Amino acid sequence: MAVSVNALPEPPTRPGNGHLQDWALSPLTLIEEGATRARAAGGDLFRLRLGLPAVVGFSAAWNRALLTNLGTFRSAGSFSRVVPYLSGGVILTDAPGHAGRRGLMNPGFGRAHLLALQARTRAALPPVPAGEFDALAWADHTVLALLNAAYFSSEFDADLLHAFLAPLRRPFPVPALPRPLLFRRVEREVRRLAHARLGRGGDDLLSVLAPLPGGLEETRVSLAAAHDTTTHALAYAIWHLANHPRWHAPQHHPAVLKETLRLHPPGWMGSRRLSRDLLWRGVRLPRGALALYSPYLSGRDPGLWAQPETFDPGRWAHKPPAWAYLPFGGGERLCLGMHLAQLLILDTLASLPPLRAVGGDPTPQPGLTLGPRGPLVVAPVPAHA
Repeated sequence: MAVSVNALPEPPTRPGNGHLQDWALSPLTLIEEGATRARAAGGDLFRLRLGLPAVVGFSAAWNRALLTNLGTFRSAGSFSRVVPYLSGGVILTDAPGHAGRRGLMNPGFGRAHLLALQARTRAALPPVPAGEFDALAWADHTVLALLNAAYFSSEFDADLLHAFLAPLRRPFPVPALPRPLLFRRVEREVRRLAHARLGRGGDDLLSVLAPLPGGLEETRVSLAAAHDTTTHALAYAIWHLANHPRWHAPQHHPAVLKETLRLHPPGWMGSRRLSRDLLWRGVRLPRGALALYSPYLSGRDPGLWAQPETFDPGRWAHKPPAWAYLPFGGGERLCLGMHLAQLLILDTLASLPPLRAVGGDPTPQPGLTLGPRGPLVVAPVPAHA
């Protein structure tokens, strides 16, 4: 007999606000406690009290169901809608329209086209500081330059681009606040650059997106989605290389990046809304409930990974457990910018000299994306060392 969602395990609540305060102040601790209680009860799902029915799952089976059953798990009511930067475009397009819209965009973000842009993005790499530097701040500056090169052939006003993307690095509710004047300035700049490309052509990402229906909106949304995720992944990868220098070689960097994204997935939590009632392992989940999956929890699940808290790129000599490694999501909605992020990060890591860790605070800080609290101070290793 099916039981109500109210029967699911849940983390401790606070009088008067359920889990809202902990969700705002310490969400990783909250979901880790929820997962611990769910495992102890023999399940893979726990409940959160966030003002509406909400459940978090972390098993491979849950991840697969949520990311492949697009008719039941809908994106339009997810967290992305409350963030103006991400509220639009293919991110919020559900089945059946999603596949067609995504298909129009895929060629521009595919490996072949991105390799054609590689010389341009490599040329945009800033120099590595000669002395100590904060890897987090340097990654932010670097990714801005690389995205400007990939999207706009480095023609977008750099100060405006920084002003547009900087709020994404701030804690909630800063990324969700409306910024109509800033958005209008950005949209004017995008239209100006798009008009030039429609007249003379080009091969940057704006040239590919501008002719598409809704292409300018897709440019703005995908750019916002790319910045913080790539910045935080790059900063953590640099930090890990500085602490584990034996892995700092181009042949090891793909495994280093995978391991970085397992431990510190920028997209630490994904959300959907249930379009219909769902029976999940004896629990009836109601239509309209918020259904969450967590690449952070799945990537650190001791039932899926050996020594899950240990940084070990060597584990990637073998295939990961199916539906357990999801830094880019999965299924039809696999992250559009996956290949772009990997290309930019791996090229940047290959450009770095040997590094040593000086000091800093790598504590994961969840916001719109998961990043280090910082700073992450590193320094080049002298050639004679």
